[in-house]
Amino acid sequence: MELLPEFSDAFASLYDKDHPSYEQIPTFFDPPPKPEDKLRQLLRREAHSLFLQDQTEELLNTDDLNELWITLEKHVTETSKSNRQLIKFEDYSRATSEVNAKCRKLLTVALFFELMVTSNFHGMLEIVSIYNHIMRRVSLIHERIALSFYDDFGHGYLSENDLESYITDTIPKLAQIRDCLQPSFERFYVCTVVKKIFFFLDHLHMRRVRIKDIASSGLLLKLLKLRDKPIVKRAKKNDNCFSMPAVLEVYEKYLDLDKDHDGMLSKKELSKYGSGSLTSIFLDRAFEVCRTYNGDMDYKSFLDFYFAMENRKT
Repeated sequence: MELLPEFSDAFASLYDKDHPSYEQIPTFFDPPPKPEDKLRQLLRREAHSLFLQDQTEELLNTDDLNELWITLEKHVTETSKSNRQLIKFEDYSRATSEVNAKCRKLLTVALFFELMVTSNFHGMLEIVSIYNHIMRRVSLIHERIALSFYDDFGHGYLSENDLESYITDTIPKLAQIRDCLQPSFERFYVCTVVKKIFFFLDHLHMRRVRIKDIASSGLLLKLLKLRDKPIVKRAKKNDNCFSMPAVLEVYEKYLDLDKDHDGMLSKKELSKYGSGSLTSIFLDRAFEVCRTYNGDMDYKSFLDFYFAMENRKT
């Protein structure tokens, strides 16, 4: 597209490298250090780590949350017939002025009216809904910071290897996984979890996912629910897609297809998937788009295939 004559001179002057304004424009972007610049890489990594530690210290701890609950109870406006503790905006504002600075950042005016949208108490909120919201938000921020520690340079996203490291380090905290995970199966469990997260979040196949997307997707919350020991009477086999029974179910399907037990799937073996109705044309195309090794599919590639087939309606 050509510029009109009256704009061409102005356009050229703005993009003139010798234009005097260039001396006044501050630097607003520092490119990441090159791989060979080891010293700057270490410095950037250390600065990123210190920044995340500072962010962690700003989060509410147990004492802060206890103080928040006590202050909210102190300013309850009224108690309903069903023993629900309710607070109106004026009392909410007084409570906000009494909590510490860390709590005050979260107890905003916007939060009150955001929660009011779903309230059934005519201008008042249950204090438990405020407290639960703050708890969830703090937990979300905490896990986002935890994920960020695996992003060495602070780019805001994780590769598959980065996420595998995070899952591996998280397993000891997951009581439902830690107590029944065999060491020989750990890498298969980690691989299955990572592949599922990437299947839902890496839509453009960039081989990386944003930390913000992981933290807000709900998938991380499902994984972290495994920290609590299940109630045996209410436990269901597949109530959590990251539970050990759910992951074993996928792995067992892979083993059932691997008739020659060589750890890989050929087209003939994959043709038995499901009801065995996959056509040769479909299989040829599947093996074209999936990563294979000497024409055979490994477990990681099978997971891509499996999740696509199981979620084709969504």
